[in-house]
Amino acid sequence: MRRRLVAVLLAGVLLPAGLVGCGIPAETDVQVDGSVPAAEAGSLNGSPAPPPAPGDADEPVPFIENYLRAAAAGERDQAYTRARSFLAEEARDLLPGKPQTSEVELTVVRLRAKPESTPANPQGIFTVTIKVQQVGVLRADGTLGPPGATETEYPFQLRRAGPTGTGLLITELPNVLLTTDTALREYYRSRTVYFWNSDLTRLVPDLRYLPSSVPAERRVTEVVKWLADGPSDWLSPGVTGLPDGTRPINNATGQDSQWEVNLTMPGANEERLARLGTQLAWSLPELTGQLDLKIQNQKRFSVDLQRERATRPAYPRGAPPTRFSVYDAAIHPLAIGDERREPVPLPAAQNRNVVSAALARADDQMLAALVVTGSGRQRLKVGTGPSPVAVFTVGPDSFRSMSRPTWLRSLAKGRPAGLVAADGKLYRFDGTARTSLVPLNVSGNVTAVAGSLDGHRIALVSGGVVYVAPVNVEGGVVTLGQPRPLPTQLTGVTAVDWITENELVIAGNDPDRRSAIHQLTVDGAWEPPLASEIGAPVSQLAAYPGGGDSGLPALSFMFETNGGAWRNNPIDFVTPEQVLDVPAGGRSANPTAPFFLY
Repeated sequence: MRRRLVAVLLAGVLLPAGLVGCGIPAETDVQVDGSVPAAEAGSLNGSPAPPPAPGDADEPVPFIENYLRAAAAGERDQAYTRARSFLAEEARDLLPGKPQTSEVELTVVRLRAKPESTPANPQGIFTVTIKVQQVGVLRADGTLGPPGATETEYPFQLRRAGPTGTGLLITELPNVLLTTDTALREYYRSRTVYFWNSDLTRLVPDLRYLPSSVPAERRVTEVVKWLADGPSDWLSPGVTGLPDGTRPINNATGQDSQWEVNLTMPGANEERLARLGTQLAWSLPELTGQLDLKIQNQKRFSVDLQRERATRPAYPRGAPPTRFSVYDAAIHPLAIGDERREPVPLPAAQNRNVVSAALARADDQMLAALVVTGSGRQRLKVGTGPSPVAVFTVGPDSFRSMSRPTWLRSLAKGRPAGLVAADGKLYRFDGTARTSLVPLNVSGNVTAVAGSLDGHRIALVSGGVVYVAPVNVEGGVVTLGQPRPLPTQLTGVTAVDWITENELVIAGNDPDRRSAIHQLTVDGAWEPPLASEIGAPVSQLAAYPGGGDSGLPALSFMFETNGGAWRNNPIDFVTPEQVLDVPAGGRSANPTAPFFLY
């Protein structure tokens, strides 16, 4: 009866937790480029459409839309040539050719509305204006850097190409090489390359983009170049690059199951080459067979790519996930379909006055961080040890409000640490619940924080803006790099978590000022909606970033809004009847603060 009621409510009647309506796209046009440690549901297409030509459109708006696709539609060194083919002769100097002193960079924008066109003036000139959000600058190394411009509109002027009145040419245009996020998705593949953390104990993902037109045999060369050039700027403080001076010699060679890479690498030894072999195995997930590493034409090391991935995980994945929530101020497991279930890994005496919680596994240890309430204040309560965790420490500091904590999965089990937002600031905590302020160069109050599965990246919300930052844990000392703000269509972001290796799930207000949940790549390039018209702000959000290979569907998340918990796949209200291990007569409220243990 309850499930039928929820189904009716989801059809559009007022929902018990304030949800007016939700929707998740049944499918996307996205394809996965190889297998990686976590699901890459946001990977871009690998089968590009033909490059647009000036003659493909005879109306101003479609013509400009094709122009915006042209720069991305093929090899990067021909981007200016493709774009300039849309220009009138008198406008060619407004978009210079390929720079002589720098590599081609594309300014990527997101269209905020359909381009607008005015009728031709007496001189036969049309004006098309595009309203944009700046997404970033696509660089030669495949990284999408922060936006380099602030414009929110770009005007174009066009005229007919000849006296017959057919065809169009651009006469006035911005002097930057523009493309759109949709063109990036259409003509580029997303790739993940991996760099070692500062302790050289695990790999950290780094998102890149490669034109889909690049043939398979050149992908190896491009990946080697990316690794030699070093990590993305924002990630650099948290990882270790190859030795300075490392450079590929000529292109990589090979096919099928035999590949060869020739390098110059200062200080190359067996240990460094073995680490590079692991990086290449994970950065080239579609390749199998043997890859030989040569140093200045001398074969020095070989790696069996498939065996390396099978025997050396990029980073610990954790155990299969289970769902929990807070119910009547205590943590309880949830019964969702036939998903895996397990009891709460702490004794009942410690499971009281709970507002939110984070549970994580570290080898044979359980890490438990609880936000508990008392006397109108909130404190952190932390326990670690074999499950069930028996000994807890309540922190000495109290706050008006605290976010759901997050554990840093990159630390050894003997030195656990996590992060939590409290009273608008970010704090680090240890295994004894001691907190210390983490200085941040961001504006606004910090309201949410989430750690990635690899343990070396975090996402946080401050002042309604979502940021990502690298985590360096060298020698067990935790430091954060400068947070990078991400462009998003949502404003007033309230919650964030990691939903795949390189993607976040965020909650905020969409352009129509409706509460919504979106998926967002770690660089802000791709942002599909996951749930819309939620009807009330999302106060908490939790996702499982391990993909669909551990008993949960890919892109699984849960959230809290208006005092009730929800899940996706499909969107559904989490009912009190789905809360397990509730004492008889104790079902008096909705479950809240849902989260995953893995």
